[in-house]
Amino acid sequence: MIFQLLFSHLMLKLIDKKGAFVLRIIAGHLKGRKFEVPKDKLIRPTSGKVKEALFSMVGPDLEGAVVIDLFSGTGSLGLEAVSRGAHKVYFGEKSKEGIQLTSKNIATCRTEDRCKLIKGDWEYVLAQIHEPADLIFLDPPYKAGLMESCLEQIWERKLLAEDGIIAAEHDVHQKLPDHIGGFSIWKARKYGNTVITLYTISSEETDL
Repeated sequence: MIFQLLFSHLMLKLIDKKGAFVLRIIAGHLKGRKFEVPKDKLIRPTSGKVKEALFSMVGPDLEGAVVIDLFSGTGSLGLEAVSRGAHKVYFGEKSKEGIQLTSKNIATCRTEDRCKLIKGDWEYVLAQIHEPADLIFLDPPYKAGLMESCLEQIWERKLLAEDGIIAAEHDVHQKLPDHIGGFSIWKARKYGNTVITLYTISSEETDL
């Protein structure tokens, strides 16, 4: 079965009774679970508009999937994936607040059995994963210039399943290559200052 495996990064921003912003999982068996928005401005949750667009682009089917949330931040992407049926999610994060938030939110959702948090930079995180993923979400800091290096490492380490999808979120001013490693752009959509680019394994590679 060919997975259509970009899950929605779909979390709604709300305000709780104490006036603090929170994120809420919107679908699946964890629907309604919420966690606080990060205080660190360097942790940038995807906007609601972009999240809804992601969801409409590829659908919610994650049953049995292996997912990598490489720059996890709050862990919201990976936890939404778990809620929608993902079998296993690898979270990668190096910032102190991001690690604390991801760990706390995994515990809040009681999904430790399907979640693995790897602490360190993105290269270290990828080196600790030894199975191909059906979906990989890449949302590095926009000005860090990491996207192409991430894509190349994912290809070299063979970390994307044959029918898998890489979802790369980036600034509108950043032009990603049509082809990199063994990947090709499948879809790309612009939403304000944000672009979502989806990569899959090139047909030439799958024919080998």
